[in-house]
Amino acid sequence: MNKKIPVAVSTGVLTLALVLTGCADNSTAPSSESTSPSQSSSTSAANEADEMFVTMMIPHHEQAIEMADMLLAKDGADARVVELAEQIKAAQGPEIDKMLGWLEDWGVEYDPDSMGGMDHGSMGGDDSMMSEEDMTMLESADAVEANSLFLEQMIVHHEGAVDMAQTALDDAQNPDVLELAQQVIDDQTAEIATMQELLGQL
Repeated sequence: MNKKIPVAVSTGVLTLALVLTGCADNSTAPSSESTSPSQSSSTSAANEADEMFVTMMIPHHEQAIEMADMLLAKDGADARVVELAEQIKAAQGPEIDKMLGWLEDWGVEYDPDSMGGMDHGSMGGDDSMMSEEDMTMLESADAVEANSLFLEQMIVHHEGAVDMAQTALDDAQNPDVLELAQQVIDDQTAEIATMQELLGQL
């Protein structure tokens, strides 16, 4: 009989240990959930300058793609200008998708219809958006005229984007926005130099 007592005790200890282990597991469960607020705060860590840059750069990019499409629709356009237009489309399309995703993460509603009335001056890009008249001129130009007109307009357009990106670097705080702003400066500054060189060769 005495030999059975330790077995009963050890069984009780084992049961208690399992119960305590279960409690420990349950107590640690919220810690995995507690990562979601920090993840959410990292995606929503955007100030007014972040939001301003993104909500203004989206329509700015969209217009650049529209201009590129106009040039690409011209039969006989210079192959070097065509290549540049394709490069602009390939870069700025995915950037638009990325920025729209950020606004959704931040809970910011994007209304493209309201962008036309925004004051781009606060981001330094007020003169860089093409007017309706500018866009009509590009669309109606023949291939030879469109080569130079596209480059001239896109240089101004890019310069405005670079100014906006520089303002974002100075005032924004979201790491993703800061990274994109620097990328815009690097990529579009290089493209401006290419376009200026092409203009001299046409």
